[in-house]
Amino acid sequence: MTSLIVVDNPKRWNLHIDGATIVSSKDYLTGAVPATEPGAKVFNLCRSYRYQSAGYYVSLLAEARGQRPLPAITAIQDLKLSPLMRLVSQDLDELVRSSLQRIKSDEFELSVYFGRNMAKQYDKLANALFNAFPAPMLRARFEHNGVWRLAGVRAIAVGEVPESHRPFLAEQAQRSLKRAPRKAKPETAFRFDLAILHEPGEETAPSCSDALKRFIRAGESMGIRCELIEKDAYGRIAEFDGLFIRVNTGVNHYTYRFARRAAAEGLVVIDDPVSIVRCTNKVYLAETLARHRIATPRTITFSKEGAAGVLAEVGLPCVVKKPDSSFSVGVLKAADEAEFRAITDRLFEETDLLVAQEFVPTDFDWRIGVLGGEPLYACRYFMASGHWQILKREDTGELSGGEWQTVPISETPEGVIKLATRTAELIGDGLYGVDIKVVRGKPVVIEINDNPNLDADVEDQIIGQRLYERIMNHFLVRMEARRS
Repeated sequence: MTSLIVVDNPKRWNLHIDGATIVSSKDYLTGAVPATEPGAKVFNLCRSYRYQSAGYYVSLLAEARGQRPLPAITAIQDLKLSPLMRLVSQDLDELVRSSLQRIKSDEFELSVYFGRNMAKQYDKLANALFNAFPAPMLRARFEHNGVWRLAGVRAIAVGEVPESHRPFLAEQAQRSLKRAPRKAKPETAFRFDLAILHEPGEETAPSCSDALKRFIRAGESMGIRCELIEKDAYGRIAEFDGLFIRVNTGVNHYTYRFARRAAAEGLVVIDDPVSIVRCTNKVYLAETLARHRIATPRTITFSKEGAAGVLAEVGLPCVVKKPDSSFSVGVLKAADEAEFRAITDRLFEETDLLVAQEFVPTDFDWRIGVLGGEPLYACRYFMASGHWQILKREDTGELSGGEWQTVPISETPEGVIKLATRTAELIGDGLYGVDIKVVRGKPVVIEINDNPNLDADVEDQIIGQRLYERIMNHFLVRMEARRS
């Protein structure tokens, strides 16, 4: 696949990059260059990205042609946003201070070439800036007024790169062109690239390493090249056609930023940012399920001022949930009124709203995986030994879980399947795990997960590799639709 380097005047570019063709912005914009297939990289090194300049249109038309510009239009716009600059500055505070602590002056400029700096000690900071503002060449300005802070970032043109830096720039452009080596056969023709975001060592990771390997194998069998990426690959998102998040998600978490940028770049995303917002907030879920008359245990959303009337609605014992709770953190059972007051007083220090729910004990919860509106798998997750939840978190922080049993869809109660698919449709058409209890003979929804567990030899126990193939086919169909 040919990659393009677009510059204003190729005659002034005296560097050779293997695997890339250097063209002028004029030729690129007028279509006077050899046809380049969709998915090709386009390194936009024009001297200006201002609105409606040649540099702006190179990135805009690259996206229209189904290619992958660097920088993308979203990155160009981000460089102009003062609020985003302030947010990035806050996020990088600690890294900025540790990286620049030995500098004695009051100002400092850092040049970033494809996420790298010529001085190794600034590589982490350079990569963080590239992740926030994915553009080939950046110059960041820092000021010291008691502490170091990021004062501004701008994209720079080739003409602003010192001659002594240019071999390094060419080296980093070359590095950016290369792909990590693959295990697939060399003759395999890949039509799409899928990034699988994971976090090695995550305690409650939604997919184990064996499951990730099975996803990769399924994808490559369909012509999808899969690459495992980590959070430091944020600046590379535009290189891919799809993003599959296999890290536990949250709105105030890097996974949401990945999903937002990927969606803005037009990638097919699971979990998409809308699903993350909806599923990770139990207040939203409670209100949505109530509005659509989805069967749940008695549930009420309440503020500190309304706490006094809650127990009359849901009874005792009851379960109190912090809106963004997960994995048993922020989900507490109140046995009596005094315990309810103690729990809510503590949780209201962190949030203005809480959710209280009727306590409905069962031996197990159903988890129905739903993909694109269709049931994917069914599991029974049993309560942890001597506990009322599937997961039990010890005082030491250690987690223990109950047994599980995967069940064929055909042998799962029809009412459970229908309730799960109807509930998932309220969120979107991606991948969801709907938790259901059967209470007094009727299924009720407990929770909807945007990032359900998919572990080797657990959720896939009945249909095996077909589970991974169905998810990869979901990506394939949507990536084909996007490209066409």
